[in-house]
Amino acid sequence: MPSLIDLRRRVRATKSTQQITKAMKMVSSSKLRRAQERMAHSRPFAIGMERVFNSVASRTDSSRHPLLAERVAGDKTLLVIITADRGLCGSFNANVIKAATHFVLEHKFKREEVALALVGRKGRDLLIRRGFDVRYEETGLFQNVKWSSAQKIAQTCITEFTTGDVTHVYLVYNQFKSMIAQQVVVEQLLPIPRKAPETPGEAIDYLFEPDPEQLLNSLLPFHVAVQIMRALVESSAAEHAARMTAMENATRNASEMVDQLTLYMNKVRQAAITREIIEVVSGAQSV
Repeated sequence: MPSLIDLRRRVRATKSTQQITKAMKMVSSSKLRRAQERMAHSRPFAIGMERVFNSVASRTDSSRHPLLAERVAGDKTLLVIITADRGLCGSFNANVIKAATHFVLEHKFKREEVALALVGRKGRDLLIRRGFDVRYEETGLFQNVKWSSAQKIAQTCITEFTTGDVTHVYLVYNQFKSMIAQQVVVEQLLPIPRKAPETPGEAIDYLFEPDPEQLLNSLLPFHVAVQIMRALVESSAAEHAARMTAMENATRNASEMVDQLTLYMNKVRQAAITREIIEVVSGAQSV
């Protein structure tokens, strides 16, 4: 049976941990509000732009721009994995890494090679040790997600794709659904996916002004950067939501542990008092 001193130390240590987790929950809650506001502004634009360019890609000759060119699968795929820089956010990072690993194994089963572009310290630290082909890595983005960071990642993806080093580029990240739910998304980034018209048989012939080459050269790289920026913002909001939920659960668990330890400590103290009383009474009777 542990002593009262040991139990008091455990109670103090648990209360200190509870204060830390409660503070981390409040910080994540504050950051989540800002991330949600940013996501609310970026998501409609990115979704609308994706819809338009998917439609344009399905009705435009792929020779108009290299980012529209369909490649034969089987050479090499670039997978952009977006994880957090820090832990203590539940299964947030583990779910993304699990989906990415499944993607790699599935392509290896088809005898297709996969290269990785790692965004976030948690994914980088784990996947580099496993010996994957890493073409790009970036950390420290989520302290302040910037448009320049999305452009840098997009330029890497475009360069790898246009030079022929990879035939497809995919994104895997956590999409923000609600305060308590995040969904892992794996989506094709390059070549820009082609979607069939909503009404078969009705084709729209786009008229480009200025000429198609000039217009697509300026808009398609911007479109790729917008989709990556959307993934970064979604992942940032999902990370704060996951951390807030994890810290709330940790705070609740710490409170329950303090109650259990306090109850057990009172029982031990009462047992010690009872034992001392019995010893006193026994000594008095022996005299």
